[in-house]
Amino acid sequence: MNFSEVFKQSNQLCRVSPDGKYLATCVQYRLVVRDVNTLQILHLYTCLDQIVHMEWSSDSLFILCAMYKRGLVQVWSLEQPDWYCKIDEGSIGLVSSRWSPDGRHILNTTEFHLRVTVWSLCTKAVSYIKYPKACQKGIDFSRDGCYMALAERRDCRDYVSVFVCDDWHLLRHFETETQDLAGVEWSPNGCVLAVWDSCLEYKVLLYSLDGRLLSTFSAYEWSLGIKSLAWSPSSQFLAIGSYDGKVRILNHITWKKVTEFDHPATINNTKAVVYKEVERKPVVGSADLSIQHHITMGSTLFNTQSKYEICPLPVQVPVVKPDLDRANPKVGVSSMAFSSDNRYLATKNDNMACVVWVWDMQRLGLLAVLEQTSAVRCFQWDPRRPRLALCTGNAKLYLWSPAGCVSVQVPAEGGFQVQSVTWHCSGDSLILLGKEQLCLCYMEVGEEEEEEDDDVK
Repeated sequence: MNFSEVFKQSNQLCRVSPDGKYLATCVQYRLVVRDVNTLQILHLYTCLDQIVHMEWSSDSLFILCAMYKRGLVQVWSLEQPDWYCKIDEGSIGLVSSRWSPDGRHILNTTEFHLRVTVWSLCTKAVSYIKYPKACQKGIDFSRDGCYMALAERRDCRDYVSVFVCDDWHLLRHFETETQDLAGVEWSPNGCVLAVWDSCLEYKVLLYSLDGRLLSTFSAYEWSLGIKSLAWSPSSQFLAIGSYDGKVRILNHITWKKVTEFDHPATINNTKAVVYKEVERKPVVGSADLSIQHHITMGSTLFNTQSKYEICPLPVQVPVVKPDLDRANPKVGVSSMAFSSDNRYLATKNDNMACVVWVWDMQRLGLLAVLEQTSAVRCFQWDPRRPRLALCTGNAKLYLWSPAGCVSVQVPAEGGFQVQSVTWHCSGDSLILLGKEQLCLCYMEVGEEEEEEDDDVK
């Protein structure tokens, strides 16, 4: 495992192009495009203000940079560096900007969600879509890029409109049986649209492409409901995470519950392996102490090392009691992700912030538990292999695979703390983002298994 040098970035804006060839980063008002292999700067663009949002087009030829406070969007071309496009929404404002799947249209959501404006880069034509709803996930495109689902709110009722992305004509428009629609999400195969209600009511509605209601699922009433939702890559399973600390799995044939995964405070499942991160301070001799004050606090020489140990059952998981008097209490399943091969599901329960749970979807049971010394900030699956990367806001990167766990010290000077991780589409490298820096971690085939022998007892 090798690490690159550290580069600057702002607002966690760092994206790999869809074709995997380029790495785009934002530093204040500058957009820097590098070759992902050599990390040499290929293009440097200057925007009119500090960049708040950045996104690649699907064909990796254009980059969108949004400056919401000024209501501006600038688009840059990799093939023609001198060409650029500027979109000014004016006094109506701007709260969101994104590409359409074809990479030639831009969808801007105006302030107060008055409308969605569709701008064409080819013809300069402008289309308007009224009544977009301000919610958790109000717009979603099907995986094949053919359809767009839009949540709408009109006359105090929730609706969903399905548009054809080729010419933006309306395909279907139907009312949903929700009190306060929170989000819409297509299944990966594009056959089913999941619609879920706000956290005040546990309700998931499943619609076909032509607007027919296929099924409704509600686990309970009169309590905080859905907090997260995730489709499996094969579209066979729909995982629903809720405020009661459970994940319920629906199957794609009957849309009934197959099983539910609980997150107990005491783990006594004999088929599960519990990995606990154990820290150890480096031993410093008297000769080292005399020079310690000459070394910066961020130096890796005096950083705390850590490793994983397998804990004998039963294991007591640290639980934080949430403050129920405050809004958005730290309770419930907020993060879920399926592995690319559909075999595993990783979850995080917010009142057990230091723990990641890995479930086996073949036998529908708990497989592994990773207990960290700090709260887990982010986790993401390798897009090619069953390998999970996670970070906890310190100078370490953690990896889990069916073979075991490994803790890796990031050898970056200056106190680099990993806030989030993103896999390259090849699965051969990771982008590690700090508060104002980033570095790349290069994986080598077969090396993870070698390191696990040393790190897992």
